[in-house]
Amino acid sequence: MRAMKRRGLLWIVIALAVLAGAGILAWRQFGPLTVETAQPTRGPAVRAVYATGTVEPTVMVPLAPRNAGRLMELKADEGAQVREGQELARLEDADLQRSVDELQARAQFAKTQLERAQTLLDRGLGTALERDRSRSEWQAADAAVARARALRSFMTLTAPADGQILRRDGEVGQLIPANQPIFYFARRQALRIEAEVDEEDITLVQLGQRVLIRAPALPDRVIDGRLASITPKGDPVSRSFRVRIEPVTEAPLRIGMTAEVNIIVAERSDALLAPASAVADGHVWIVRDGQLHRQPVQTGVNGENRIEILSGLTDADRIVIRPPAGLREGRRAREAATAGAAAKAG
Repeated sequence: MRAMKRRGLLWIVIALAVLAGAGILAWRQFGPLTVETAQPTRGPAVRAVYATGTVEPTVMVPLAPRNAGRLMELKADEGAQVREGQELARLEDADLQRSVDELQARAQFAKTQLERAQTLLDRGLGTALERDRSRSEWQAADAAVARARALRSFMTLTAPADGQILRRDGEVGQLIPANQPIFYFARRQALRIEAEVDEEDITLVQLGQRVLIRAPALPDRVIDGRLASITPKGDPVSRSFRVRIEPVTEAPLRIGMTAEVNIIVAERSDALLAPASAVADGHVWIVRDGQLHRQPVQTGVNGENRIEILSGLTDADRIVIRPPAGLREGRRAREAATAGAAAKAG
């Protein structure tokens, strides 16, 4: 009898456990689900193309000698402001000067011969052929002098325009090969930024678009700029297109600085914004009258934390911020206060 009572009690305990488990399962399956919600907000929606670049002068020219020579004199250094035609450096030119002197002597002798031939012709003692031959020899000698003077002038580097010396490579006494730059020169014009835009984004970029510029060397500054040019030919290796950006506000940029640019493609000041974590596959979950509803939405600009909602939501809707897997249409839901709402309420 006692054994039967014990077995009956055991079955009662098991039945109660099963009922409790079924109740818990039913509650989890059909009871109200606690979700974190928030309302859409209003704010700016900006679509931008990101790129990195380098600050450079508008015009930068390497200055190099046409012939090899030993550097004899430096008349300008890095950072110097120079005027057009100002001498910057002189290379050894003694041999060329001697060539000029020799050719000048020959040209003077040829000129004397021409004058003598002309005098004889005027007196009837010479011929026109001799006079013309002397003129030809004088002209050839004079041209040789001009050529020698030009070669000698190439040994002196001068500023091609008003500007600044950006860099100097060379020391007095050093042998400088032909066409090796001694100076890098920039004209007195505004700086610009040269950047590379990925080929997937280049169709969004147009001349005149606003650009926001940040330089790591100036972490607290945002510089406004304008897209000034787009190269018509891309680089097939890097799969990018070169663009040039002109700053439109004053900034202490320096040549060679790196810069991060955001080219503004679209901008709306009063857009409806939803948390990026709430949108998946063109839908959001909203809580209405204590129930969950799957709401299709049309999105616009996608940001890191916010997504622009073009249609499908209103300012008063309650959006599930991080919807868990397995949500069902019409399931009861209970809203939990968000950290932001709690802070605001406090």
